[in-house]
Amino acid sequence: MIFWGISFIWFKVANKTFQPITIVFLRLLFSVILLTSYLFISKGFMKIRKGDFKLFLTLAVFEPFFYFIGESYGLTYVSATVCSVMISIIPVFATIGAWLIFREKLKMINYAGIIISFAGVLVFLLNKEGSISYNLTGLALLLFAVVSATGYNLTLSRLVGKYSPGYIVNVQNIIGAILFLPVFIILDFKTFIHQSYAPVTFLPVIALAAFASCSAFILFAYSVSKIGILKANVFTNFIPLVTALFSFILMGDKLTFQNIVGMIVVIAGILMAQFDGRVDKIDEALLLTGKTA
Repeated sequence: MIFWGISFIWFKVANKTFQPITIVFLRLLFSVILLTSYLFISKGFMKIRKGDFKLFLTLAVFEPFFYFIGESYGLTYVSATVCSVMISIIPVFATIGAWLIFREKLKMINYAGIIISFAGVLVFLLNKEGSISYNLTGLALLLFAVVSATGYNLTLSRLVGKYSPGYIVNVQNIIGAILFLPVFIILDFKTFIHQSYAPVTFLPVIALAAFASCSAFILFAYSVSKIGILKANVFTNFIPLVTALFSFILMGDKLTFQNIVGMIVVIAGILMAQFDGRVDKIDEALLLTGKTA
């Protein structure tokens, strides 16, 4: 969650130099290089079954293609903290989906914790008048990203069990990079090649690839194997807190009393969501839910 929380800040830093599509394309490219190297060393490559090619293509269209378009352009309209708050809606969607499709259940106190933790992140959006401050275009794009993550999960449910999470992520990122290539060439390529870049400007993009796209997914998958998908997803609500904290430390954003209250409410909700809950059979269909810039 720390890696995913900081990823929104890394994107904002990278966006000072690169266009959104450029950031996404380079991030996918670096991620593919890292994961392919890992799979090569660990001998983790697998043969894709003939009937699964369409599923992998659909998977990549939802995420990273649709998801990153919504999230990346959404970040150009709203702050990193507001973006992370919107993305934290995903556990709510995941909970509803797990209940409707996979019949995965928790106890009432756990569901109450999910609701309370989500209410806590909404505190970050409230202004002094008690109304929600937002940019409609930015929120619409981020909602598109959340819906795309839901479609991704439904497609993923037909692939897990057949392939390892690392292999699935690598294949989807390869297809995603191919899908973004013509978009990158049409929209950003001329700007990209006609500018000079210091090596340091690529650091936030490399960080996005190494920590958000690779390491965070591996850590999250391990956590799900220990505590279950619904409980693990609740921890996504930590992301806005991490983003707000590091925005304060690294970017000089203000951390108000209201932010602190929101943190307390979120943490209380997360503790409730963990309390005396039942860990059902792990649903790997939601292992790789998109959460990161």
